[in-house]
Amino acid sequence: MLVGVTACGGGGGSDKASGGDAKASGKPSASASPSPTKPAGPPMLLDTITPQTGTTVGVAMPISVIFTNPVAAKARADVEKHMKVSTSQPVVGAWHWMGDRRADWRPKTYWPSGTKVKIDADMTGVSNGNGRYGVHGYTHTFTIGDDVRADVSVTGHTMKVTRNGQTVRTLSINAGSAQYPTWDGTMAVIDKQEKVHMTSCSVGISCDKGSPNFYDLTLPWDVHLTQSGTYVHYSTGDPNPGSGSARGSHGCVHLSLSDAKWFYGQVKQGDPVTITGSPRGKAPADNGYADFNLGWDQWLTGSASGEQTSTAL
Repeated sequence: MLVGVTACGGGGGSDKASGGDAKASGKPSASASPSPTKPAGPPMLLDTITPQTGTTVGVAMPISVIFTNPVAAKARADVEKHMKVSTSQPVVGAWHWMGDRRADWRPKTYWPSGTKVKIDADMTGVSNGNGRYGVHGYTHTFTIGDDVRADVSVTGHTMKVTRNGQTVRTLSINAGSAQYPTWDGTMAVIDKQEKVHMTSCSVGISCDKGSPNFYDLTLPWDVHLTQSGTYVHYSTGDPNPGSGSARGSHGCVHLSLSDAKWFYGQVKQGDPVTITGSPRGKAPADNGYADFNLGWDQWLTGSASGEQTSTAL
């Protein structure tokens, strides 16, 4: 379950990693039904697989699989075995369960740019340990694009943007206030929208129109970092962010209007945005795609099958 409620708005958490997730492909058929030696029962289905097939994503993007029903701990090793990750160059990685319905596969370190990736989730006849069996397979393919990263210093009021190891621009920013601090750590971009309607009520800050913390705004150039509502964007309440204004947000990272539009054009789903200097601590790994906020040893504790090297694509 995705956790945490703070930031500028855009709605509360959900147990889906992203509203833009691709619905799992493939259709059930009689020839793909479970073996008659297994007890009859309702099917085990995948709700979503992210990234969407055919997309190009950033170097911090996990493969995120969400099941429609809980997968028992005793069944997870077998389920992982049937979700094969293939790549155009060898990549060391592992699955990790975020609760009982979401499993993410991430590399030990960021993906190499240009890697072609395929996930084959052959669920036919596979048990979820709770009386359900898979009835068909799912396949997604995607590509790792340029290595675009953004490094935010809360105390320095800056965001450095790099592409393939070269600094492109350093932008002035404001982050969260002492009352509403920004999440620290690395968050892969979930998605982005040209406009987002944000309200303080939707994220549990204030529903009182008389409160100084009340807001109800539609703001442009929004890059989505956490499911609990953290964005990099422009705010009409903080039009000239930087150390001179030092005006804190409700948890988002504010850019000027021109910088927000520029940054929006640079980033894609899966690009890592790393925030340092906030007193709040790292975003939980399942609050969007903050998978790299777990160290590798921590990541492996949530895996039923352990570290693996992808098969050749």
